[in-house]
Amino acid sequence: MSSGDNQAPIIIKRKKVSGGDGHHGGAWKVAYADFVTAMMAFFLLMWLLNATTEKQRKGIADYFNPTIAVNRISGGGDGSFGGDSIFSEETIAQMGTGASMNMPTEARQARGQSGVEAKDESEAAEFDQVAAKIEEALMGIGGESMVTDKMSRHIVTKVTDEGLIVEFFDLADEPLFAPDTSTPEPILEELVAMVTRVFDLVPNEVAINGFTRAYPEMLRQNPVWDLSTERVQQVRMLMQGDGFDKRRIQRVTGFADRKPASEIPMSIRNNRLEIVLLRK
Repeated sequence: MSSGDNQAPIIIKRKKVSGGDGHHGGAWKVAYADFVTAMMAFFLLMWLLNATTEKQRKGIADYFNPTIAVNRISGGGDGSFGGDSIFSEETIAQMGTGASMNMPTEARQARGQSGVEAKDESEAAEFDQVAAKIEEALMGIGGESMVTDKMSRHIVTKVTDEGLIVEFFDLADEPLFAPDTSTPEPILEELVAMVTRVFDLVPNEVAINGFTRAYPEMLRQNPVWDLSTERVQQVRMLMQGDGFDKRRIQRVTGFADRKPASEIPMSIRNNRLEIVLLRK
């Protein structure tokens, strides 16, 4: 036997290498990307909730969940005619132009052609007409005036969202109060009596505001707050003394020198009073 017959046979073993379907695959990357996207959306939602107002959040919600009313009287549910009931007070839809006025509230009220909005507009128009007549009576726009030329120099009237404002202000040669006091001058007594007669024609409530000019900062005691408050109290007592119903006076406020009418803080024009006929 030759020596070559003693050699062991050579065996070649070939291993099949797989693609790493276990831990080395790519499926986990998809899941991780979904997780990161969800977290980003979550933190974006948290930021929006913290950085927006209630009105802005409602606008965002309406953008992603638009609702179109089926009919003019909106509902809010899935029933026929746009909701379970045609009365928006019951379904709290608050998005249409109709509904009834049986149970309106400030937070959840019906609006539109048959709602409280139409009633508010009617009351506003009625008040504007009354205010215009009072202005005519005070300033003589219609040819007849309740005030003399001497008194009219002190009066300015204007209509705002709060109501009709009748403003009295000091003149250099004729102040409304004795200097630096709350003692009314005769001209102020006449003005208050005149406004009292005019405001007695309507039942609206009244507010009285007082303002003063600024005083030097080096004063040990700055009188602006006490002075403005005492002066409006004097006007309140004058009105009640002229027969004005005290229950109609809603508030009496002294604003000191915080809301000047003139750009010059110490100008005498900043000494003024406002008697406001309030809207209902």
